[in-house]
Amino acid sequence: MDSKNQIKKSSPRRANRVAAIQFLYQWEANKPEELLDSLRIFFDDQEEGRAYYAFAESLIIGVLENIESIDSEISSKANNWKLDRIAKVDLAILRLAIYELRNRNDIPPIVTINEAIDLGKSFSNPDSKRFINGILDQVKNLIQRPLREAND
Repeated sequence: MDSKNQIKKSSPRRANRVAAIQFLYQWEANKPEELLDSLRIFFDDQEEGRAYYAFAESLIIGVLENIESIDSEISSKANNWKLDRIAKVDLAILRLAIYELRNRNDIPPIVTINEAIDLGKSFSNPDSKRFINGILDQVKNLIQRPLREAND
């Protein structure tokens, strides 16, 4: 079984996070003039269809609406690393995870961090999991809610 099929079978949320990271990576490389058109084209090309990726689309829009503050937070936590030096896939993973940690109270922070580390293991180099975990651990320490529970 290839990794794409493994991701689909693992969980719909994991598949949605993977799609969000893919879009954010693509967005970083080539920012579209029209975000909603770009999202439509991206998700229409997926075999599951756009409705399956509603969670991913909400994450992407949330990240991009908050990109300046998210990038500022990454910059402040990534000592001696400028954003342009961070691997683009790691940057996409961090942006997604920080958005979830700050804005998605329906997702326990520990779940977000574990997902980000797993995605780093799957899509980046072996050292990225330590880098991602180091940044997210600092963000986690600033969260004022239970780490293992979702808030309604």
